[in-house]
Amino acid sequence: MHYDALLLDLDGTLLDTAADFHAVLNQLLRAENRSEVSYQKVRRVVSHGARAMVSMGFDISEDHPDFARLREAFLTLYGQHYAVHTCLFEGFSEVLQHCEDRQIPWGIITNKPAAFAEPLWRDLGLPYQLGCLICPDHVTLAKPNPEPMYLATQQIGIDPKRCIYVGDHRRDIDAGRAAGMATVVANWGYLDDDDQPITWQADHYFDTPQQILTLLTP
Repeated sequence: MHYDALLLDLDGTLLDTAADFHAVLNQLLRAENRSEVSYQKVRRVVSHGARAMVSMGFDISEDHPDFARLREAFLTLYGQHYAVHTCLFEGFSEVLQHCEDRQIPWGIITNKPAAFAEPLWRDLGLPYQLGCLICPDHVTLAKPNPEPMYLATQQIGIDPKRCIYVGDHRRDIDAGRAAGMATVVANWGYLDDDDQPITWQADHYFDTPQQILTLLTP
């Protein structure tokens, strides 16, 4: 079966953002006279957001008295360093060009705040026509609630059942399934050691972005 639109998670699915997060976290750790952490440790928690990265890097919980200050400092630094190393995952240029050539609507649904997602996409300067960019700021309930999925399909004018949603976190698959979309786990993404994607009940599990082409209008 082929689908009429492609919707994507951002960090760990469409964009490889881990290197910038790694640089920012280590900059903050150095400023706080703490030991740096490895790229792989950061990569595994990127999809869980800034809270998870700060918690991992400083080995503290969210109720620690310094947590709020460190998270704010982390986000401030990231706002100055969000598009230095970030790039499309290998293979996505082909996928997005396919959408462009065949006028297949595509868009992004992310839990990344608009204050970061919008300038990031703009500053990357990629030559692809984005159909929608849905962030938590645009809805009442973010993923795993399906509300952002419905908003995206309204903006691109495609029935949810005719859409694919690709993500690297359980909340992505839960949100896509709840909206009636075909769901794809991005095995190339930021999967944590504790993740068990096979239990997420996705429709497809792909190892490369190019495999998405098998689901789109030829």
